[in-house]
Amino acid sequence: MLDNFQIINEKGKPKFAIIDYTEFQNARTLLNNSDKLEDYLDLEHIKKVKKRKEKTYSLDEVKKELDLTY
Repeated sequence: MLDNFQIINEKGKPKFAIIDYTEFQNARTLLNNSDKLEDYLDLEHIKKVKKRKEKTYSLDEVKKELDLTY
C-alpha cells in the first residue's frame, strides 16, 4: 500500500505527497475502519515474520535442551 507516490518539496524539504486516488481511497477506508486496519496490520506482521531466517525450535526441542523432560 502506498508504494507509488510523488513528493513535492518546498525549499528543499518534503511538503506534500501525491498518491493515486484509488490508493488514497483504500487508505482512507482502511484508516476509518479499525477492524480492517487491525486485519491489515496483522497481515503485514505475518509477512514480516515469514521473511525471517531465524531457526525455530519445537517445544520438545526446548524441553530437551533445558532438561525439562519428565
